[in-house]
Formats: sequence, structure tokens, C-alpha cells
Amino acid sequence: MSTSPETLVRISNVTKTFKRGSEEIHVLSGLDLEVKAAEFLALMGPSGSGKSTLLNLIGGLDRPTAGNVQIGPDRVDQLSDRQLAAWRARHIGFVFQFYNLLPALSAEKNIELPLLLTHLSKAARRQHVAAALEAVGLTHRAKHHPNTLSGGEQQRVGIARAIVTDPTVLLCDEPTGDLDRKSGDEILALLQSLNTDHGKTIIMVTHDPHASARASRTVHLDKGQLSNNPVD
Repeated sequence: MSTSPETLVRISNVTKTFKRGSEEIHVLSGLDLEVKAAEFLALMGPSGSGKSTLLNLIGGLDRPTAGNVQIGPDRVDQLSDRQLAAWRARHIGFVFQFYNLLPALSAEKNIELPLLLTHLSKAARRQHVAAALEAVGLTHRAKHHPNTLSGGEQQRVGIARAIVTDPTVLLCDEPTGDLDRKSGDEILALLQSLNTDHGKTIIMVTHDPHASARASRTVHLDKGQLSNNPVD
């Protein structure tokens, strides 16, 4: 008998409030979310609905005002800043809308950056980078700098950098938002392949229904709460 995938990400009664002067801005209000291992989840909602805030909480870049954030066995909201930095390096891969590549470094050197936080030898780092480049189809562009790469190729480098440490969760914030439809479709196909062929757990923030259609499940965020139904 097959078993259903275990819950990997568990967000429980999470509230996030920001202060602006004497005013409190309530971005997330008692939010609950579970993501299964090897699931590809799309997170949609209007601008300012808190999608990126939720992604930052899952990735340990921010802390909830209240509630629990658990990834696997780890209560992320209870880790110290130093523990969080080490935890992120092991477990989280980030893919950004605007790539965030260092222009002075080649594609392979940009991809290697997360590995510099590990204890891998130089030879082992090279092997990991080569595998990541092959996974995104850019072995032939390894020595090229970002300004010689197309937007789609730069995003592939960004994805390779995100997966080079074999993270537990891949967090993608509008990964196709700066790309034309053809390049965007290629990036979405790559993410699908990482999910279906390599078992990567992916959480993707997007405004684009075309992009969310590639995910295995879509949830909608509005007024600090999640729904499985589209927001009007």
C-alpha cells in the first residue's frame, strides 16, 4: 500500500504585524498552511496581500509576530539568528524575480556562492556546480557573465544557484515576472521538472494564472488569509 507524502511545511496560526509609526499593519492574520513533501504549490493573491511576507517567513528571512513555522522537524520561528543562517544554508533555496546575480562573477561562480558557506572541498564544489548547471541546461554557458546571458538564462543560473546545495524547499518569488512568455514557459517547465523528476518541494509566488497552472496546487491569499478558491 502506498502512503501519502508527509507534511513538510506547517504554518500554524501565524500572524505578522508591521509597525509604521504608531500604526500597526496586519499583513497575515491567524494563517494556517500545510505543504506536502515533493508538492509544487502556487501562492496567488493581489499586490500587498502578504505573499512575499509568507515566503520570507517560510524561508526564515523574517519571523512571525505570533504562531508557528515548522519545516520538517525544525521550528524555524524558535531558532536564533545564528541558527537561522545555518538552517537556511542547508534547507532553503531562493529564486528571485530579478535574478540577483553578481555581475562580476561568471555563471558557475554565481552558482558556487552558497557552497562557500559549507565545508565542501573545492573539488566537491566544482562537482556540485557542474551538476546544477547540467540540471538547468547551461553547461555550455558556465564561463559567461550575467551581462552576456539572456533573461531566461540568467534565471536558469538563479535556479541552479538555488538548487546547488540540494535544499529541502525551493522558494520562488515571481520567477517569471521579468521574462517574456517564451522564456517564462521554459523556466516553468524547468521548475516542473525539478518537482516531478527530482522530487523538489517548490512554493512559488506568482500573479500569473498561466504560471500557477503549472503547479500541482494553487492557494489564494487575501486579507491575511488563504483560500483554495480564486480571489475576485
